[in-house]
Amino acid sequence: MRFKNLDLNLLVALDALLTERNVSRAAEKMHMTQSAMSNALARLRQFFGDDLLVQVNRGMELTPRAEGLKIPLRDILVRVDASVIAAPRFDPAQSDRVFRIYVSDYTLAMIVPHFLRLIGPKRYPIRFDFRPQTDQPQRTLESGEADLIIIPSEFASPHHPSQVLLQEEFVCVADKDHPRIGSELTQQQYCEEPHAVMKPMKGAVSFETRALQEIGVERTITATTYSFTSLPGLVVGSDRLATVHASVAREAARLVPIQILRLPFQIPRIDLAMQWHTYRSNDPAIIWLIETISAAVGAANI
Repeated sequence: MRFKNLDLNLLVALDALLTERNVSRAAEKMHMTQSAMSNALARLRQFFGDDLLVQVNRGMELTPRAEGLKIPLRDILVRVDASVIAAPRFDPAQSDRVFRIYVSDYTLAMIVPHFLRLIGPKRYPIRFDFRPQTDQPQRTLESGEADLIIIPSEFASPHHPSQVLLQEEFVCVADKDHPRIGSELTQQQYCEEPHAVMKPMKGAVSFETRALQEIGVERTITATTYSFTSLPGLVVGSDRLATVHASVAREAARLVPIQILRLPFQIPRIDLAMQWHTYRSNDPAIIWLIETISAAVGAANI
C-alpha cells in the first residue's frame, strides 16, 4: 500500500530502525533478513532525502530529521494499532494476545500474584509480560511499548486516562529486638536511627522520600536498595529502620522477625493508579485487563 509514493510498510521498518539504531537488531525485531532491512533503509533514505541513521564510531546515531520523525511516527503506529488492528471483541479464552505491563517491585510482589491466581484456573492462552518500571513511564505509553502501567498517581501523565487501583499508608519497620526502639517510635528516634531506603533508578525520587522532604524530616541513610520489598529484610538483626508500604510490612512480618511501628508524623497515603494510552480506551482487551486487575485487588483486600 502506498500513500503519496511512500510504501506504508516501510513506516514499520522505520520505527524499528529509529528505536534500535541498528540494522541487524531492527531486522531481528521485524523478523526480516538483514539485507531486506538494509534495502528498506535505502528506500527510506531516498524518500526522505536524508541519511536518517549515520555511522558514529561503532554505533549509529539518528540525524536531526530522524529525531523529528521518531515521536510522530510512533504516535501514528499506536493510533493504527488501537483504531484499526485491535479486535472489536475480546475473549480471553480464545485470544493469544501478549499484555505488556510495566510495574514496580511492590506491584509485582503485592498485586500481580493475586491477579494471576484469579485468572490462573481458567487456563487462558493469553500471556503477560511484566516489565520493570522506568524513570519516565509516560514514554512507554507514548511509544506503544506498554499496554498498561501501574504507578503512583502523582507520576501519571495528565495526557492519558488513569484509574486509582488502591491506597496504601506507610509504616516503619524495625528488628523485633531493636536495642533502642520499643512499641512506639518518636520523631527524634526516627531521625537519629540509621535507615535502609529504596532509591529509584536514574536519580528519581520515591513517593515516601518526597513526602518526608516536604515536611522537613531527614533520615540517616546507611543502606540503599532498588527494591521496596527487600527493605524489611535489611532491618533484621540490625538497628536500621525502614519506611515501607503497610501491606509489605504485614507480609514481611509473617516471614521475618520485625516489628511494625506507626510513623511519628503524618505523610500522605499513596494512590496507586493504572494508566493506559488514550487511543486504547475503547480496546476491549485493555478494558478486560483493567477490570480484572481491579477485581483481583478488591478480592485480595490489600
